[in-house]
Amino acid sequence: MSESQTITTFYEKDHDRLDDLFKTFQTMKRSDFPKAKEAFKDFKTGLQRHIVWEEELLFPMWEEKTGMVEDGPTPMMRFEHDQIKQLLDAIHQKVEAQNLDTDQDEQALSNLLSSHNRKEERALYPAIDNVISPDECARVFSDMKTIPEDRSNACCSEH
Repeated sequence: MSESQTITTFYEKDHDRLDDLFKTFQTMKRSDFPKAKEAFKDFKTGLQRHIVWEEELLFPMWEEKTGMVEDGPTPMMRFEHDQIKQLLDAIHQKVEAQNLDTDQDEQALSNLLSSHNRKEERALYPAIDNVISPDECARVFSDMKTIPEDRSNACCSEH
């Protein structure tokens, strides 16, 4: 994370990385299930970590800076995060059981993530960048490194 990196550029890049992992899972699940499962594991843990970063660092900072707690964008983002987690868990359970019938859940997750990410990238992240100082931005990046990995890495145990 460079000194001049913004919240918007960092989180957009992470969205892109996660999207690529999910696409790898979708593309490979019927031809190379072990590789697909590994991509899904990386996607799920990465997305869970991304959500933890937002909910524990970005959203509270936004709410403190703007006073928008109940009437701002973050309650809707948290609601959508809950929906995302439910879909992730549904796919995860099927992946664990080596059940490839995940297309419907994948489509629902893709649709939700597309809409959710667009709102974050076009509105929320730039708004956060506009209300925080460079020092506060650097603190977010520093604090991201201190959140224990076990908060987001529960996925795909070996059977």
